[in-house]
Amino acid sequence: MKDKKGGSEKNMLTLQRLKEMKPGIFAQGEVVDNPEGANMANTGKMIKWVAVRGSIHDWAIYTDNPFSPMDSFEGVRDMGDKVYNREAVKKLVSCDDEALEMYRD
Repeated sequence: MKDKKGGSEKNMLTLQRLKEMKPGIFAQGEVVDNPEGANMANTGKMIKWVAVRGSIHDWAIYTDNPFSPMDSFEGVRDMGDKVYNREAVKKLVSCDDEALEMYRD
């Protein structure tokens, strides 16, 4: 799990950590919408993102729409655009292969 500054091996999302956490937002931040960041529309704008654990031990990442940004991270959770690109997912949340397998496509 990383914040907007990045993360570390110590904070890596593992399947065990995923199973132990409660449903809801477990990581959030802001990232540039470009190929080095989330690259949702390649606008170059800063967008919010949230990582959300589901009701079972699955998870997903949602971002602002760069053309219609949300006021809150909860708004991004509820109405954001899902990140489908696995490379972008790994840039936002440091995770091992087992946790990545639980990512909701």
